[in-house]
Amino acid sequence: MFVIVLTRKHTIMKKRKSIRLKGYDYSLPGLYFVTICTRNRIHRFGKIANNKMVLNENGKIVEYVWKHLIDHYPSIRLHDYVVMPNHFHGIVQILSVMDMVSPVGEGLKPSPTKPLTEIVRGFKTFSARKINELHHTIGENVWQRNYYEHIIRTQMSYEHIVNYIRLNPIHWGNDCFNE
Repeated sequence: MFVIVLTRKHTIMKKRKSIRLKGYDYSLPGLYFVTICTRNRIHRFGKIANNKMVLNENGKIVEYVWKHLIDHYPSIRLHDYVVMPNHFHGIVQILSVMDMVSPVGEGLKPSPTKPLTEIVRGFKTFSARKINELHHTIGENVWQRNYYEHIIRTQMSYEHIVNYIRLNPIHWGNDCFNE
């Protein structure tokens, strides 16, 4: 979403309006549902065949990077996800300090909690870099600038989102991202 801003010289400038919940601390422990689209919603990650997502090399890179985000952000836990032809859905949990205590009494994990914006930025950067390396392109935009997020506050909401993620390939024909 854009807001038109008039400067002193009455020049029209586009200023991005944040879609984040105003005043919310996205580094707080909790569950977050994220959706990230490819730039211009180009089908980059594979195709749907027989109601299942068939990943191409780009899609396999996205999946690999998602699964290995915990190597960079040990204060998170990853839940259900799906790589779709032109977007990605996933649930990331930011852990509390108590959740980061090792069960064998080794103490806290060494990494401080990062906000959701940093985690998504890392995911987009790491995956785009690997995709660009694969295709010998430098700095090509793989992802759109922003992403959608939803703070999961109830078990019922969590179960609904998990179901949505798991059924996403089956509903591809009616998906709003399928243009």
